[in-house]
Parts: sequence; C-alpha cells; structure tokens
Amino acid sequence: MSCSTPSDPSTLVDRFGRRISYVRLSLTDRCDMRCRYCMAEDMVFLPRAEILSHEEIIALAGQLVASGVSRIRLTGGEPLSRRGATDVARGIGALLGHGLDELTLTTNGTFLADHADALWDAGIRRINVSMDSRDPERFRHVTRQGDLARVLGGIAAAKASGFAIKINMVALNGINDDEIAPMFDWCIEQGFDLSLIETMPVGSISEDRSSHFLPLSEAQARIAERHDLVPSTHRTGGPARYWSVPGHASRLGLISPLTQNFCASCNRIRISATGKLYMCLGHDTHVDLRAALRGDDPLALDRLLDQALGAKPERHEFDLSRAATTRHMNATGG
Repeated sequence: MSCSTPSDPSTLVDRFGRRISYVRLSLTDRCDMRCRYCMAEDMVFLPRAEILSHEEIIALAGQLVASGVSRIRLTGGEPLSRRGATDVARGIGALLGHGLDELTLTTNGTFLADHADALWDAGIRRINVSMDSRDPERFRHVTRQGDLARVLGGIAAAKASGFAIKINMVALNGINDDEIAPMFDWCIEQGFDLSLIETMPVGSISEDRSSHFLPLSEAQARIAERHDLVPSTHRTGGPARYWSVPGHASRLGLISPLTQNFCASCNRIRISATGKLYMCLGHDTHVDLRAALRGDDPLALDRLLDQALGAKPERHEFDLSRAATTRHMNATGG
C-alpha cells in the first residue's frame, strides 16, 4: 500500500505522518433517542438495505486490523439498537490477540442491561455511556425521549459484569452546566471515569449551538473547586486529555475540539454503517468502501484506504455559527 512505509507494510500513515491505528466503526445510524445537539427531532434513518451486513462489518474489521488498526470502537447511532449487535462484537472480538489490541463500545445505555454479559463474552472490557444529566426531567429534555432509569439500570448491569465504565457528558451552558461537578462526584463514588465534551457543529439542527457552548476550561475550573486535579499521562487511544484525583481511581477527561485543537495527533478514522469512510469528523469528504467489500478485487479496499489517507485533512474547521457537515453525528459513527 502506498500509504505504508517499506519497513512496516501493515501501517496506515496519512500525508501528515500521522499513524492511523484507531477506527470508530458504526453498526447503525438508528437511535432510540433524539439528543438536541446531535440530530433533528424528525430524523429520518437509512433503509436497512443500505447498511452493511454483519458479515461485511466483521470482514472489514479483519482487513483493517491486517492493515495496522489496533483499536476498534463500535458506535452508532445506538449500536445496541441493531439486532445481532453482540454477534458482530463477537466476530470482531475474535481478532483480539491477533493484531487487535482492544475492542470497545459507546452506547447510550438504554439496551445495555440486556447485552452486558454478551458484550463481555465478546471480549469488550471498556464501555463509554453517553449521559448528559442525572435529573430525569432534564435528561428527557436533552434526549427528547430518553428514559434515565433504563440508562442507569444499564450502567449498573455493566458495572456488575466487570466493565470499566466512562461517562461521556456533553457540556451544555444553561442546560447541564450546574451538573458537571456533581456528575464527577457521582463518577468518583461509582468508580467511573468522566469525559466532558464540547458541543460540535456537526449536522444542522433546529437549535442554536453557540448559545449553549461551554468552554471546557470553565467546566474544569468548577470541578477544580472541589477536587485537586493532577495532569495524567493516561491515554485510551482517543482525543481526551486526562486528569487524576489523588486518592481516587476515577479520572476526568476533556475533549475540547473547539478551544484546544488536538488534530495534530489525530490517529483515527470513522466508518459509517453503510461503509463510508470519513477521514475527519468535521468534513463531509469520504470514500465508499461498500462496493470494494462486495466485489471480487482483493486489492480494491487497499486502494481506497490509500485514497482516504491521501485526502485526510490536516484539521477540522469547526465554527459554531454554521454546521461543518451536512450529515448528523449519528450517521458518522460517533
């Protein structure tokens, strides 16, 4: 592959010298929630016929691992809303120890209680749960139709199964900013990590994102009023920068694409449930892998990966005054 170095032919390197080792792989664009910052209330999902089959997703994961990918995160939409999601996880989990170092999952938690044991058996050991509020009414406002009790039940089931759990919380000024420090207190009590995320202008929505934007420096300052935060070298393969709290296992992660750009160290690509490979969350440019997966040319996928790496932008161009992409977050793979 032209994107590889002669000494290491199974390494994916883009034109800026960044090694791509992490793939966020979507199982579906469907979701049982309609989070206000994520998608339109009247969201129309893709026909099921356009979605890659279980076998195609597993085969794609195998080829990516053979090309140098060492971490895969299953995403959506809500990945567990897809029938057979745990079968896909099991198929990809078979690659663990054979080039794949880690398989993880991001979920909204609604179906987690039903699938926690099967996900553990598939080889997943870390789960991220998106939860922006622990107040039932506020949670329903943000998600439009989410059931907090089910999410908390899913988290409890995952904890009982032995998973390391991280809560993902989008920081929303005027909506949940007063819950940020209490959320970290709760995570410390539970033994969870917390990642705070700045809202990003991905896809057009009916609400003004800029009115609810909260720089994470402010969120961090509020937590620092309660806890001593010590910079941590901990990394999970994603963009979060971590802080630890002396005497506690829980860590605080900050994902701040607008106020503290991390594109220079980007190591990831995203693949939609239809097989579209997006080189950057903040750009619509993509290559379509589906035809290559369904064709007879064994080198077609390699050529498309080369094409993608050659087109991966240096950085996103987020601007809260306009949507950076036409697609919504649920269509991207998280």
